[in-house]
Amino acid sequence: MGKFFLGLFCVIALAAFGIANASEKKREIGIFELKRGDLSVKFTNWGATIVSVLVPDKHGKLDDIVLGYDSIREYQNDTTYFGAIVGRVANRISGAKFTLNGVLYKLIANEGNNTLHGGTRGFSDVVWKVTKYQKSGSSPQIVFSYRSFDGEEGFPGDLLVTANYTLIANNQLKLTMKAKALNKPTPVNLAQHTYWNLGGHNSGDILSHRLQIFGSRITVVDNYLIPTGKLESVKGTPYDFLKPRKVGSRINKLPKGYDMNYALDHGTGEEKVKKAAVVYDEKSGRTLEVLTNAPGVQLYTGNYIKDVKGKGGFVYQAHAALCLETQGYPDAVNHPNFPSTIVTSKKPYNHIMLFKFSAK
Repeated sequence: MGKFFLGLFCVIALAAFGIANASEKKREIGIFELKRGDLSVKFTNWGATIVSVLVPDKHGKLDDIVLGYDSIREYQNDTTYFGAIVGRVANRISGAKFTLNGVLYKLIANEGNNTLHGGTRGFSDVVWKVTKYQKSGSSPQIVFSYRSFDGEEGFPGDLLVTANYTLIANNQLKLTMKAKALNKPTPVNLAQHTYWNLGGHNSGDILSHRLQIFGSRITVVDNYLIPTGKLESVKGTPYDFLKPRKVGSRINKLPKGYDMNYALDHGTGEEKVKKAAVVYDEKSGRTLEVLTNAPGVQLYTGNYIKDVKGKGGFVYQAHAALCLETQGYPDAVNHPNFPSTIVTSKKPYNHIMLFKFSAK
């Protein structure tokens, strides 16, 4: 009887996966552009991904300041999450499992024994539906949506997710990520995984970029980058970016580079957004400000990029860019002292990011 029910479960799961795949194949995968003033941003509905961001430098010269590829097929084969929205739960989940309301959920492990960025087929590896596309006007925008099915990568419940990218002002890009649990409580922690190089995607490394992070504590991790549950001050450590300083100034004190979640000092709020980080590149004069209502931001300096062929044939190496992924705390499902990432029908998910670009 045990084998019968296990076999039946597998058939049902495969059928659901097949239906989802068939539905996705009917959707066309394309490139979409929003433009306002000097700011131009391109996207693909594969992973609701930012493909390019063109902004002027201090001399008015336009450059693409995000890492990426020339073709959609390369995004489909990507292992770096260039520009994608990752989920259902971004970052790492210890042991690829968690308990919710007394039920143990086992997930797909895709980084050793742990789950990273939603599993082997997270939200970065699916076709999102384009529900709105307004290229012109005072607020050009594109809205992507994805319906995640109960049991996808092991997560409970059906989930409806939307990602709304809007150019709200000159040189400002707003992203609003929402999710609604349709029938079961479930963890949700979405992150935007764009790799930024303010000198241009093909300008080399970002070690000379000056970075400030408005977080005075980090969620301490073990050797597998899994949080221990403790929060510690950054003062006196290589993680201290409370005042602007070069990314590379202390990077040699770390084994590979930065891959750490900062607990932001502004706390949380459903609508209010406050500064999470500011990045400045002296050579180009470009500045990027990142604001959010999320409680944390993950700093990642592309430590494991090696010989990745990107746009125009340029080959990216380690530290070719940095990611500033605003998010809930990693592995929050296994740490009751962390801000909850559980979403219910009465408590939907609402994550706002604002990117402000300038040059001087």
